[in-house]
Amino acid sequence: MSLSLIRPICVFDLETTGTQVSQDRIVEICIHRVNPDGSEQTKTWRVNPGVPIPPETSAIHGIYQKDIEDKPSFRELAPEIDAFIDGCDLAGYNSNRFDIPMLAEEMLRNGRPFDMSKRRAVDVQNIFHKQEQRTLVAAYKFYCDKELVNAHSAEADVLATWEVLKAQVARYDDLQNDVPFLADFSTRRRLADMAGYLHYNNDGKITIGFGKHRGRLLDDIIANEPGYLGWILDADFPLYTKQVLREEQGKALQAKFKS
Repeated sequence: MSLSLIRPICVFDLETTGTQVSQDRIVEICIHRVNPDGSEQTKTWRVNPGVPIPPETSAIHGIYQKDIEDKPSFRELAPEIDAFIDGCDLAGYNSNRFDIPMLAEEMLRNGRPFDMSKRRAVDVQNIFHKQEQRTLVAAYKFYCDKELVNAHSAEADVLATWEVLKAQVARYDDLQNDVPFLADFSTRRRLADMAGYLHYNNDGKITIGFGKHRGRLLDDIIANEPGYLGWILDADFPLYTKQVLREEQGKALQAKFKS
């Protein structure tokens, strides 16, 4: 079946040097763009991360140092990638927790704006875990009755993810064929920064999602503990998290001057 789309959706997957969003780098990105008219396009880029790929990581995704030495940097590829996903919603497998924060980090690190507030995010893994509790390889077999060849290849994973998403919508009567619904359904927690350091509470207010101030309103931190906010901004947190903090800090200052 076809997914009901109002605007394009980009299903994507990343292979990286590791799993630390603020420290590791992308070595491969595949994006499968699906347009409302039904047309589809897949693009895959190998990326020179500018840092060594740990051997244990290469053993997982099969991309070694020699494979990326002559490839462009993310800074060189960013304009093309940005243009390809412009105006699109995003989808992936475990993308809310990893791929989207990592993509945002690379974009911001290289001077490219990135704002998830203007996009919907559909996480196929969260839909699968809510409905069946499996892995991607098992999901592909379960929903599509196919064996996933070349798992951990970005292109194989992203195309399998797209097929699984369509099969999920076709299988479950309680899943609406609608990206906003799927985005809400596949979100475990409402995150303000995607990386999980900033959460939305039931009133739509941003709260701290970690440490001694877990659950405390960000507005309260901005007003009463600027030193703690400064620590986050100076520490090794993802750039997108820091971007959200600065935006909220700016809003608080504007509100103060108006009052």
